[in-house]
Amino acid sequence: MLQHSIITFAPHVTRRVGYNALVVGSLRLTASRSFSSSAQRYNDLNDRQAKAAAVGPHKHDASSPSLSVTAINHNGDISHQNKGTHGDWVLFHPVYAPEELKSVEVLHREATCFSDKLAANLVKFSKWGYDLVSGFRHKTIPPGTDMTLEQLREGGYVLNEKQWLQRILFLESIAGVPGMVAATLRHLQSLRLMRRDNGWIHTCLEEAENERMHLMTFMTLRNPSIFFRAMILGAQGVFYNLFFLSYLISPRACHRFVGHLEEEAVATYTKCIKEIEAGRVPEWSDLPAPQIAIDYWRLDPNSKLLDVIYAVRSDETSHRFVNHSLANLDVNTDVNPFALQEPDMHTKGKKIAFERPESEQYFKETRDMLRKVSADS
Repeated sequence: MLQHSIITFAPHVTRRVGYNALVVGSLRLTASRSFSSSAQRYNDLNDRQAKAAAVGPHKHDASSPSLSVTAINHNGDISHQNKGTHGDWVLFHPVYAPEELKSVEVLHREATCFSDKLAANLVKFSKWGYDLVSGFRHKTIPPGTDMTLEQLREGGYVLNEKQWLQRILFLESIAGVPGMVAATLRHLQSLRLMRRDNGWIHTCLEEAENERMHLMTFMTLRNPSIFFRAMILGAQGVFYNLFFLSYLISPRACHRFVGHLEEEAVATYTKCIKEIEAGRVPEWSDLPAPQIAIDYWRLDPNSKLLDVIYAVRSDETSHRFVNHSLANLDVNTDVNPFALQEPDMHTKGKKIAFERPESEQYFKETRDMLRKVSADS
């Protein structure tokens, strides 16, 4: 007899819909509440039923668009209906439809308050520092130039494949830190205060694992030198501790910082895609996608590295949207609106974030959807 089952849906839809009937059945609609002038703002993001709804099993993506079941049998073993996938990951991650991959836009959120401006300027400073250390120059190719590719590279106008890979590896080794730090601190806070976390921990962990999988993917293309590994070791040690202390002081500012960091990541991968498609990185034009990437993003077996970079850019777009949206919430009382489901890339790719009322409305719509799924099952 199956003790517990998690039903998952089409992998190209970015959703967390892994709730069993017991959890879905416990969802109840609450009356609409307006914002009050009191210190505690009760609404659909922080009432008791919302917090209960944000806790539960999360979906494992399926390898085909049809329904699949992940179940725990009476011996405690996990069985899968679809057993064709494997890899070094266990948490939710989106798998994109082809049209979603092309719907990403390079966006920037203007800072409006002191903490937001501080976060944005820290990202700019970090980017400037890395560009200085790596010798990268942001030079625009002169219009109408007849320089060869080799001349463009020597002049610092374009990067070769090794320079691109070095930037990507360094970026991903750092980008995997914030989610783990945030999840760790929120986990400890939940234990310390003996209360629920309102769905934030899983989203932070999912982001950390997703960034780590980016690193594992690109590591198949190069074995970094001892010097490069030492540089990452030092940067990670400094950044981890600074982010740890910063998150203790202001979680909101830290999520805003990550949102701006992901803006730079989206811009970086967008430029990389344009360079490959323009033929300026010929070494990567027809390079097959690593097997780990094909498994992780459910890509076509004949996919190229360019297809992988499109998927990675979409992941960074998700992190940009989620972190900017979380920074618009009350980190102490509000439920994570993405604990149950995330919008697809047609929304995340063209919108920088949800404002707080939009997050509240999105969470309500998600609850309605889950109740309907429960009623139809």
